[in-house]
Amino acid sequence: MTDDRKDAAALAAGIETVPELLAHALRIEEDAEERYLALADQMETHHNAAIARLFRWFAGHEAEHAREIRERMAGMALPEIKPWDFHWGDAESPESVDFTAVRYTMDTRAALGLALEAEARALAFFQRIVEVARDPEMRRWAEEFAAEEAEHVRLVRAEIAKLPPDDGQAVERAEDPDPPNEPL
Repeated sequence: MTDDRKDAAALAAGIETVPELLAHALRIEEDAEERYLALADQMETHHNAAIARLFRWFAGHEAEHAREIRERMAGMALPEIKPWDFHWGDAESPESVDFTAVRYTMDTRAALGLALEAEARALAFFQRIVEVARDPEMRRWAEEFAAEEAEHVRLVRAEIAKLPPDDGQAVERAEDPDPPNEPL
């Protein structure tokens, strides 16, 4: 994770209105869904069906959260925010799993660990808005989003706790048994 991603919560202070907050919350869920689907496709390509199913499961939850946000903001006009103007200090929204940390040989524990990191970043993002929001309505929305992310963190931790020391899935390897061909 880059330093920018670590500091994303501090940048949340730039969100000043409820519509801006909702635009950010919706984008976070949409980006997370898109990333999980891309990762699921990648895992399927590499015949890691168990992790592909897990990533699709996460994508479904993110899609549901995006749908709920859209329903709750029905009739509200959201600002059009350019991708580089979102307040998370990186091209990536807080809940997007880091592509560079994914390995086709990863096991369930590693995949859940990446999801946990993403959920924790989203939680920190919304908690920061709660801390700095001047508008009580914005604070209320941010508290709701933070509570949802805190529940996601709890659920992912519970899934990790259920895993045996060796979950029987693909084993993370220090060396790739099928490295890409590189020119000499």
